[in-house]
Amino acid sequence: QVQLVESGGGLVQPGGSLRLSCAASGSAITIDKWRWYRQAPGKERELVAVIDKDEDRKYDNSVRGRFTISRDNAKNTGHLQMNSLRPEDTARYYCNAQVEIDYPDFVSTQDFWGRGTQVTVSS
Repeated sequence: QVQLVESGGGLVQPGGSLRLSCAASGSAITIDKWRWYRQAPGKERELVAVIDKDEDRKYDNSVRGRFTISRDNAKNTGHLQMNSLRPEDTARYYCNAQVEIDYPDFVSTQDFWGRGTQVTVSS
């Protein structure tokens, strides 16, 4: 079983920065894609950023130029560097990993979610 654990959320003033991390645990796993989503109260969960195995990155227009997604394959960890934070970035942030699991006779690709970490941008 694969588990994802986020860290790095908190309270920050507008214009500040936070770095979110998501660590994947499990054996015989390879992370294909890391995704970060966020969900604000009363709103649907939205995709913020994604990075694939080739380090191709995509961002939602609302965060492009301010957020940077990255990955550390040796540690099976994904990161989201968030700069120039705005009050509208306030949300619970979730990491999602598309994971290849090597079983003895086959490879299975599954998506896993972390429980989320709260980011609050307020003065």
